Amino acid sequence: MTDSSHFDYIIIGNGLAGLQLALRLSSDSFFDTKQIALIDPSEKNQNDKTWSFWETQPSQWSSIIHKSWCKAAVLTSKKAIDLSLEPYSYNTIRAIDFYTLAKSKLKQKGNIHFIVENVTSVTEDQSVIVTTPDNSYSATHVFDSRVPEEFSRVSKDSISIIQHFKGWVIKTENDCFDENKVIMMDYRLKDGDQTTFTYVLPFSKTEALVEFTYFTEHIVKSHVYDSYIKDYIINYLNIDNYSIIETEQGQIPMTNYNFSKFNTKKITKIGTGGGWVKGSTGYSFKHTEKKVAKIISNLKANKTPSTKFFKKKYRFYDKIFLKVLKDENQKGEWIFEQFYNKNSVQTMFRFLDEESTLTEELKIMMSLFSWSFIKAFFKTL
Repeated sequence: MTDSSHFDYIIIGNGLAGLQLALRLSSDSFFDTKQIALIDPSEKNQNDKTWSFWETQPSQWSSIIHKSWCKAAVLTSKKAIDLSLEPYSYNTIRAIDFYTLAKSKLKQKGNIHFIVENVTSVTEDQSVIVTTPDNSYSATHVFDSRVPEEFSRVSKDSISIIQHFKGWVIKTENDCFDENKVIMMDYRLKDGDQTTFTYVLPFSKTEALVEFTYFTEHIVKSHVYDSYIKDYIINYLNIDNYSIIETEQGQIPMTNYNFSKFNTKKITKIGTGGGWVKGSTGYSFKHTEKKVAKIISNLKANKTPSTKFFKKKYRFYDKIFLKVLKDENQKGEWIFEQFYNKNSVQTMFRFLDEESTLTEELKIMMSLFSWSFIKAFFKTL
C-alpha cells in the first residue's frame, strides 16, 4: 500500500476485467511510472466461477487452463451434432487459478496497490474521487466494473434477458465421462416452454461440471436448478452413484443496453458494467482481453480509453438475436440447432469472436431465415 491517496489509475473490482486490465498495465513499460490501485471488498481467494473460451494458439493463460477439449457436441430433441473444433480448442479456467496468477504477478510490482474496501461512490471533478466507508481516494482516471444502478431499472430502449445457471462438479466411482468431448448445449431436458439447456465439462473420466442454464427474463430459486441437474445426471448421463465436490451459481446479463453512455474522459466502465459481455451468448473472457488491449492502445495514443470499443454491426446482430429470444423464448433450441447444424463451428467461433467476414455473416443469417427473424430484423431497425 502506498502512503498517498492519489493514483494515476484506480481499478474498481478485481474480477476478470479489472485483473486483466491491471496485468496488461503492469506488463507494459509505458506504465511503469504510473501508480495504480485496485479496490475490491474481496481478497479473491475462493473459486467462485468458471470461465470457458476458445482459441487457436497458446496464450498467456496456458499455464492455468484447467482442461482443454478439441471435440464438442450440441444435442437437441431432434439430433446430436458432433463438432470437431480444430484448429480451435475449447478451454476452461477456474477463477481461483486466475485470481492466484494475477495477484502473484501484480504483487511483484511496486506501483500496484491492493485496497480491500467497498466503493460507495465515484464523483468526477478536476480528478475522480473514489469513496469507501473509511477512506477517500483520487485518480486521474478510474476504471469501474460496477454495473450501473440504472441498468436494474427496465429501459424501453434496450432488450435484456438473463443467462442464469447453477452447476455441480461431481465425482463418480466408475469411469462415466468422455473426457475428450464437451457438451456445449443439451436441450433435451427442459423447464417448460423456455430456452434451457445443460452444459457438461468433463474434467476426467470420473469428474465433470454439470450445469443447468436458462436464457430467460426471470431467475428461479436454487432448488429448481438442483432438481434439473439431478434429473440430468440420473436420466441422461445414467449415473446413480456420485458425490458433489463443488457448486457454482451465477447470473450474466445478455443485453444490448447502452453501457457506453457512462463512459467519460475520466471514467471508463469495464467488464459486465461496461457491456463487455457478448449480448447473444454471455461469453466474456476473450472479449475482455480484446477490450483491455484497446484500452492500452488508446491510453498510449493519448485517447479516451473507450474510443472505438464496439463494432456496430455485431451489436445489431446481437439485438436481433435478443429480440427473438425475448419475444419467442421457446425458439432458443431451434436457433442453436440451426447455428451449429448449418454452419461450421469454426465459422461460428469467428462470428462470436466478432472476427467473421461479411460472407460468413450472411451465411449465418440465412441459416436462421424465418418469420421470427424477419420480424425481429425490422423491429430493430
